[in-house]
Amino acid sequence: MTPNLNAAARRAAAMALLLIGTMGVSGCAMTFDARTLGANTMLSAGPGAQPQGEEFHITRTGVYLLWGLAAASQPSLERVLAGQITGGQQVANLRIRVRSRLGDLVATVLTAGFIVPRSFTFEGIIVPPQVPPAQ
Repeated sequence: MTPNLNAAARRAAAMALLLIGTMGVSGCAMTFDARTLGANTMLSAGPGAQPQGEEFHITRTGVYLLWGLAAASQPSLERVLAGQITGGQQVANLRIRVRSRLGDLVATVLTAGFIVPRSFTFEGIIVPPQVPPAQ
């Protein structure tokens, strides 16, 4: 009995390591590219004066399946910014925070990781268009 039990324990340990390794590499990834937004966007302002304008904070939820291997739904940065800017406005100091809230963690635990919600918070400053000085 001992050889079969020992082999079963090794198989279980190997499967656990494989599952942990898969979860570590897959990790619910998204790509944000400022070149495709259709608006003038700066991730951070220069060392001089900070941009003046209206701040915004918008939180959206992304849902991933199978421990983060597949995306069921992802928040769209383009849609978030389209609802914030008009005309020649710019977005400055864009910050994107991804986190798991308590409700996200509860859903992940209850589904054993098959459903993994993540909260994405988009923050920034809407800078009005620059008016050229009168000559």
